Amino acid sequence: MTRTHLEVSAPEKGKQRPHYTPLSAAIDVEAALGLLEGRWKLVILFQLFDGKVQRFSDLEKRIDGISQKMLAQQLRQLEADGLVERTAYDELPPRVDYRLTPWGQALCPALDAILVWAEAREASAG
Repeated sequence: MTRTHLEVSAPEKGKQRPHYTPLSAAIDVEAALGLLEGRWKLVILFQLFDGKVQRFSDLEKRIDGISQKMLAQQLRQLEADGLVERTAYDELPPRVDYRLTPWGQALCPALDAILVWAEAREASAG
């Protein structure tokens, strides 16, 4: 891959990618990171990365310290942003399931790369 001061990355073979300048790349990465802002969004995403469908009540039990209101709010935002898919069943008692969309699941390797990047800093500092 060739990089210059005007181009952040070269397009992958067979795929047409937008041409980024350092400024446009920074703006787009900031917007993407904005989708993950919030105290609970990353915790919710990591609970869903195993690919399994999770019921609302199961997520509530697995995430220590989150209120029902906050969990519902964060899930609604993740759904609106296209990261999470919600399925509501017409039954009593009400049942609602959540899973990652394919786009949400594609975020997993990027977050894993951030973890590796953070570990490298810790290893060099200590």
